[in-house]
Amino acid sequence: MTEPDVVKGPGTGRWSVVAERVASLKNLLPLLRMVWASGRGVVVANLVLRLVAALVPVAVLAVARWIVDGVVAAVGAHQGMTPQLARLVALEFVLAAVGALLGRLIQYFNILLAEKYTRHASLQLMDHASRLDLATYEDPSFYDRMERARVQATDRIVTVEMIARFLQQAVTTVSLGIGILVFSPWLLLGIVICLVPAAVAEARFGARIYALNFRLTPKRRELDYLRQLGASKESAKELKIFGLSPFLRHRYEQLSGELLGELVTVWRRAIGGLSMLSVLGVLGYYGAYAFVVYEAARGELSVGSLAFLTGAIVAANRTFQEMFSTAVGIADQSLYLKDLLSFFSLKPTIRSGERALKVPRPIRQGFEFRNVTFKYPGRVEPVLQGASFHLRPGERLALIGENGQGKTTIVKLLMRLYDPTEGQILLDGVDLREYDIEDLWREMGVIFQDFARYDMTAADNIAVGRIEQRGDRALIEESARKSLANTVIDRLPGGYEQILGRRFEGGVDLSGGEWQKLALSRAYMRDAQVLVLDEPTAALDARAELDVFTHFGELARGKMALLISHRFSTVRMADRILVLTGGRIVEEGNHEQLITLGGRYSTMYELQASRYR
Repeated sequence: MTEPDVVKGPGTGRWSVVAERVASLKNLLPLLRMVWASGRGVVVANLVLRLVAALVPVAVLAVARWIVDGVVAAVGAHQGMTPQLARLVALEFVLAAVGALLGRLIQYFNILLAEKYTRHASLQLMDHASRLDLATYEDPSFYDRMERARVQATDRIVTVEMIARFLQQAVTTVSLGIGILVFSPWLLLGIVICLVPAAVAEARFGARIYALNFRLTPKRRELDYLRQLGASKESAKELKIFGLSPFLRHRYEQLSGELLGELVTVWRRAIGGLSMLSVLGVLGYYGAYAFVVYEAARGELSVGSLAFLTGAIVAANRTFQEMFSTAVGIADQSLYLKDLLSFFSLKPTIRSGERALKVPRPIRQGFEFRNVTFKYPGRVEPVLQGASFHLRPGERLALIGENGQGKTTIVKLLMRLYDPTEGQILLDGVDLREYDIEDLWREMGVIFQDFARYDMTAADNIAVGRIEQRGDRALIEESARKSLANTVIDRLPGGYEQILGRRFEGGVDLSGGEWQKLALSRAYMRDAQVLVLDEPTAALDARAELDVFTHFGELARGKMALLISHRFSTVRMADRILVLTGGRIVEEGNHEQLITLGGRYSTMYELQASRYR
């Protein structure tokens, strides 16, 4: 088995490792722009402090040289502690104190910058993700990309600190190198030559590790899923009843073993060469050190110069290696930046045009589907074929059919979460794509069957229906009353301020039906022109369902209402019913008309009614 270089995507071939490193450095500029935008003053302060701190080591060594030579001279002249020596010792103390103070200040500004950048990057990530198409979220590979971007968005502050540290190390190394250069250019060159091969090897090895991590992202995501599945409230019952824990444990053990094996393989193949090159670096350092001692023993150097040069060689060797190591780390990090930048390069296809229209208030003609066909990305067969119907102002329209027949797809198309593959959707005679998409959404009150359960207060769970009115407690309580959610909230220890869910301490979880009542209250809170209810009472018992739909007329009064339900007791309340089969509308009419027709609707109704006889 041959050694893998870099997976297809991050590049292939041995020389491409170096090329990939160099090319990836361009990724640093967008990152630095983000950091600058997150806190300009903090960035400037950090750089100035590091620049001053970088010069402290060589200043300390210079003062130490003068002290040693001064001590030797004072001993030879039997002068004891001279005022000049006292001043030099005091100066060295001041330099050491300044170095310590600068270290603390740099640490403070690092923490401050990290918090500012993390906040800025996370907000940008959230904003960008919210603008992406719904279809993007249905692509499994997108979650790998988003997960990498999510991690990189916050972790890349490490890159920024490394860049700042590299600049500080570079200034220190150059200042120390100048001191060595004055004594012997060849000595400095020998140190550099011994350290460069190790730095190059580290760079190539880092590229292989990045390629491996890139390729293993789907497996790591599956491991996270298995970890959650094996210890979550939602799956606990089935894990026990079906005895799934051994299966999940075996799967996790197998996957994690594969990951460990691949990581160990890469390290085993590289560790020998890396170790030998490290030894070469040590040889360069000790060779220079031995040469300086030799020259001092011959009387070519003063004791102070010996102290300065040995200290400079030790420090330069350390900072030189640290600088190269940091540079390699920066190159590594710049490769990872591709994950973040590629996420930000994703652009939504469903968006408002430059001259987008505002939604009519009120809507006068309603929505019209004209021969609409839709295929989900990656699917060959359309889920909706040639659908044509009209939803008029004030009308309650129900969609019925078996699962997968296109009912929810119609809802998503109506809300322009997708655009039709073929055909056209009109609002008051104008193509839906001509309207401002956010203005369209403001006129939509929607409760999906898989509605979100927010780990927030009960009041906020309702207020999300119209978040700009979050402070209107009277409206929130009225919405809860209309949806009967008030009967749930009144029993909560904290009332409307009770945290729901189990994510946070003190949270109270609700039953499915209780959560659904809160979700329904969002529709009342919304007070939009169009009301969409996708299985709004699926989790409610018969009595609770009856109570909800006693209020349904009030909720839908003066609005266009689109209702999806499998319960005919709900559907028959609609003014008109569309029956879907195979992605096509096969029947249309009110309850009585469709029963009289004796077709698909009538058969489905009789099957359901027979269960209650």
